[in-house]
Amino acid sequence: MQTFNDLFKIILEGDVDSSRKAARDVRKLIYSAKNGRDGYDEIKKIVNNSDEVYRNIKEEWRQENFVMAISVMYFLHDKEDKPDFLFPWLFYLIQHKNGNIRQSAVRMFRNELGPLTVHIRHPENSYSSNKIINEKRNQILFDMREELLFLAHKFHKPVYNKYKYIDSIPTGQYKSIQLVLTELEFDCGRE
Repeated sequence: MQTFNDLFKIILEGDVDSSRKAARDVRKLIYSAKNGRDGYDEIKKIVNNSDEVYRNIKEEWRQENFVMAISVMYFLHDKEDKPDFLFPWLFYLIQHKNGNIRQSAVRMFRNELGPLTVHIRHPENSYSSNKIINEKRNQILFDMREELLFLAHKFHKPVYNKYKYIDSIPTGQYKSIQLVLTELEFDCGRE
């Protein structure tokens, strides 16, 4: 049986077809529940170093396979105390010309919005009671919103003004950014 390390070795070193297949097999391996604690430790290590590994990937198809595989297992990182640890990389990815890479970035941003906004959505929850942690979350959310607004402005084209719904906007960086901004506004309210 293949491990996560085996699959990522294929993603990073295999040919086009085997790399693509390995990227899709990551999801199957995560949900097969045959990995135990060792599999989880492998995942943490892979996700925590993903931005560094990505920088060394030259082929666009390999970048796509790598990012798609990371986005499937991103929710298993162990950085709950630092949820924005990969945000610089995610902001970079959401600007990518490849739609699969952008969609993977959207998925990873959305994964972080739940824990970052729980104190806003459910203030009665005991997870929401620590004022210092909540202030840190608020700062992360504010910074995230500011960066997304900057990027939205950067990629906005006048032709987008005619669209009433995000789903109608042509596929591209602007639409991907708007998907995250909309979810952020929904989770936080329009403050």
